[in-house]
Amino acid sequence: MIDKRSFQIEFQPLGLRDQFPAGISLLDCARQAGFDLVSLCGGKGTCGRCKIQIVSGNVSELLQNEKDTLSAEELAKKYRLACQVYAESDLVVNVPAESLSAPQRLQVEGVEPVVALDPIIQGYTVSLSAPSLSDPRGDDERLFEALERQHGVICKSIDEEVLQSLSRSLRSLNWNISVTIRNTEIVSVDPVESRRLGMAVDLGTTKIAGYLVDLETAKTLSATGIMNPQISYGEDVVARLTRAQMSPQDASTLQAKSLEALATLSIELCQEADGARPDEIKEIVVAGNTAMHHLLLRLPVEQLIKAPHVPSVSQAIDIKARSVGLSVAPGAYVHLLPNIAGFVGGDHLAMLLAIKAWEAEAPLMAIDIGTNTEISLVMRGEITSVSCASGPAFEGAHISNGMRAAPGAIDHLLLADQQIQYHTIHGSKPAGICGSGIFDALAQLVLNGVIDQNGRMQGGHPRVRENKTGREFVIVSEEERNGGSAITITQEDVRELQLAKAAIRTGITVLLKEKELSDSDIDQVVVAGAFGSYLDISSAITVGMLPAIPLSRFRQVGNAAGMGAKAVLISKTARETVQKVAREIRYIELAVAPDFNKTFMQAISLR
Repeated sequence: MIDKRSFQIEFQPLGLRDQFPAGISLLDCARQAGFDLVSLCGGKGTCGRCKIQIVSGNVSELLQNEKDTLSAEELAKKYRLACQVYAESDLVVNVPAESLSAPQRLQVEGVEPVVALDPIIQGYTVSLSAPSLSDPRGDDERLFEALERQHGVICKSIDEEVLQSLSRSLRSLNWNISVTIRNTEIVSVDPVESRRLGMAVDLGTTKIAGYLVDLETAKTLSATGIMNPQISYGEDVVARLTRAQMSPQDASTLQAKSLEALATLSIELCQEADGARPDEIKEIVVAGNTAMHHLLLRLPVEQLIKAPHVPSVSQAIDIKARSVGLSVAPGAYVHLLPNIAGFVGGDHLAMLLAIKAWEAEAPLMAIDIGTNTEISLVMRGEITSVSCASGPAFEGAHISNGMRAAPGAIDHLLLADQQIQYHTIHGSKPAGICGSGIFDALAQLVLNGVIDQNGRMQGGHPRVRENKTGREFVIVSEEERNGGSAITITQEDVRELQLAKAAIRTGITVLLKEKELSDSDIDQVVVAGAFGSYLDISSAITVGMLPAIPLSRFRQVGNAAGMGAKAVLISKTARETVQKVAREIRYIELAVAPDFNKTFMQAISLR
């Protein structure tokens, strides 16, 4: 008898829900809903990668291969394999980040802190009386008096550009206006129906994320990401800073690239939001590391490049958006979060704000992984930070067959019985391997003895062969690609990954030694950042990049820097908190940490 039932299934935290017919697996339901769960074994229930958690509702009985694959702790929390489970009623399903393919992980919003709506920008509707022979006061005085009388608001100044058009605006709008005030300054005069919008930006070394927010409701209207156009001037911060130091023309170009990106974001965000316009953006908040911050403002960088890597400016900065060529509301400001020291800047502060790190009672490690990785250890409210030059390998750069997380990129793989099982983004034909796939490959080669703890690739495996520079491991052969070039991991790739992961492991070790702690003392590890969003934690533990502690102690929080920037945009309290925390953080320069060289060499090992 054909089962004609259908059930509503809600997938969280993706916010997707729909009706699905009975008799199809939750893996197939996910695909029909438009997102991709990792499934290396093709739905046979053997790879264990398509884990989901049943939050509410009834499902089919637990199968033996699920009992064999899932841990007792996972089973107790109602985890199942999506390819083996079927709905028996309406369901709410939680999809862990590690079960999503790379693009979906990047699309998942970060953990957003709960903050009260109290933006630095405030709006008021004002009705003014028209001048007359008996009341010939100036337009500015008339506006100030109306604001105080109607709203109890005292203003002290009007932005220069707003003042230049004030008289025309008042008359053309028939003396009924919407006034936007920042502190005690009028920054915009608009029609009553105009919106007050804000833009929050995570200005990353490789990627830039932007969010358009309604400052009257705190609702995010749109979000998008673009590549940082500065990347053509160097993949890492030091290369760009060096270019800026050596050539004033390059410094100007690097600044122009940043501003071009912000302008592009403002336009794209408004296009994605229904009817929004850039001139409705009244405030911009930018969070970036110290290098991105200095290049955006074209501040001196000589002292930042050389030890002790001192920022030109540590405090938060407010500048007029128009002073850097941004076409938004006439009096709008750009607020740049404070810097800490070295290359630890406002983006890391925003991340700490998003997770409210200082509230942790037990030792907490916060890691924002990217081309430049920032790490903080929080212990009894005290925060100690380091910066690690982890490089672009996590983005697939400097890897022989590396590529970004795009269709055709291998983002997960498993080596079993000398056979490779892999998953590609969008199920496309394999074109290369992205960051998460690279770390999966490294971990699998270590677990299967293809690579020893020193990183040397061993002979004897049927997929290991010699190339012009040494050995390589074949993931997808020429035959499998119909005569195309093979996709491989080379001995040189392994060395590149060892250096990248060693930089992060060294930062973690230095912070723990500073507080006389061991790995096992860490109560929670929060992993953020673009790469951190789709990193397989177990693979990172296998290769020795992250502490070997239970997986339950790890939390992947997505783009926490972007979420922190949004919090600063909508809350004066959050803005003040970030500035207070910035003054209290202690920074350690890795290069001068005790036994740095010894620690780094130990961190290169693959265990």
